[in-house]
Amino acid sequence: MKIAITSQGNTLDAAVDPRFGRCRYFIIFDDKSGEVQAVDNSSLLSGSGAGIQAAQFLVDQGVEVLLTGNIGPNASQVLNAAGIKTYIQCAGTGQSVLDDYRNGRLSRTDQANVPSHFGMSNRGSSSDSI
Repeated sequence: MKIAITSQGNTLDAAVDPRFGRCRYFIIFDDKSGEVQAVDNSSLLSGSGAGIQAAQFLVDQGVEVLLTGNIGPNASQVLNAAGIKTYIQCAGTGQSVLDDYRNGRLSRTDQANVPSHFGMSNRGSSSDSI
């Protein structure tokens, strides 16, 4: 199973990025092989549709679980349609949220927790969310 984590850096030691569509990186962990892959989020600087683009990227990568801080309604629809299990309000490092997921300490959702375009005001900042 592939698990994606929104990240501010390119390792599991980096902080979780609270934004989904505008996160800096996706850390993709394959629990069968143990492989960890850091992927630049190409939708980070998109003028619009970042959440949809990021969600479609995860679908194309075969991700089954997403660990993130916040998720908007459009991205949530794409993820739900693809059957990707989404966990929000994750905080800490990639490794700590991965451990929380494995130990059943995260809550799954199928709904957005922020409105559309929530993270547009400060695209490069880690303080905004989507």
